[in-house]
Amino acid sequence: MKKQSWRHAKQVNWQERLGEMDKSLITGLPLFKRGKVRDIYDLGDRLLMVASDRISCFDVVLPTKIPGKGKILTALSAYWFREMADIVPNHLLTTEVEQFPSICHRYRERLKGRSMLVKNAAPAPVECIVRGYLFGSAWKEYRERGQVCGIPLPAGLKEASRLEEPVFTPSTKAPVGEHDENITFQQMVDRVGKEKAETMRDLSIAIYLRARDMAEAKGIIIADTKLEFGLVNGEIILIDELLTPDSSRFWPVEGYQPGKAPDSFDKQYVRDYLLSLNWDTRPPVPTLPQEIVQKTQEKYTEALRRLTAPPERCFGR
Repeated sequence: MKKQSWRHAKQVNWQERLGEMDKSLITGLPLFKRGKVRDIYDLGDRLLMVASDRISCFDVVLPTKIPGKGKILTALSAYWFREMADIVPNHLLTTEVEQFPSICHRYRERLKGRSMLVKNAAPAPVECIVRGYLFGSAWKEYRERGQVCGIPLPAGLKEASRLEEPVFTPSTKAPVGEHDENITFQQMVDRVGKEKAETMRDLSIAIYLRARDMAEAKGIIIADTKLEFGLVNGEIILIDELLTPDSSRFWPVEGYQPGKAPDSFDKQYVRDYLLSLNWDTRPPVPTLPQEIVQKTQEKYTEALRRLTAPPERCFGR
């Protein structure tokens, strides 16, 4: 086996980082890492990724869950991993609990629909972000500097404008509770090396372009998305999640208009609610009222329905 050039330290102080916010952990399996949304268990050369119903905004985990969210993330990731497998290999082995190691079978009801058995990859120390539309932090930077992560953009663009060519804007991968930061491509090269950086950039853009075209045929604009890569035996593969409402901005095609913030099928709805509270994104973290939880659940469900349905069934219920 070739030596991996990226290493990821196990997070043993997960309770200290996330607090006792829920009891979703499966204590009978060896914990590898607890992320903002996923609990990951160590099965040797494989990992078990379990998507919880937790939701994070501004790199902070909220105390309120979105029922069924973990199952939606898992279903969408599995769908996109299959669709993109000819572009780049990925870490997914199976989502079928009966095909998991026998140690997992006693937890089948807790794992069903929200878990993936995956290859144990060494994650890259950066996140790969592709932006096809000008929104969020990219829009803010463009207004201030006329560029995004060191990439000059044409003058006169509006909020939510479609970019002629998608831009690749990597970011740091901060520990739980800290904020990711946008970096330039050269800073990414400094972290992972020129060849790997170029490969991840080119793969990210290829995936985004295919997904954008597929989604638009089903009534959804993918404004931007975040991808993660890892190494297995020296080979770059896709890991984590792929093209979900947690990692992407999904806008309905109907009603889209440059110059105004679009409606969305992602967690922007929760972000907007939190911003309305004048919360400084630091603890104590506010809880979500039931109407926000229900609306968010509906948006995630609609994203899953549209993206995985045949095109002719995507615009009607």
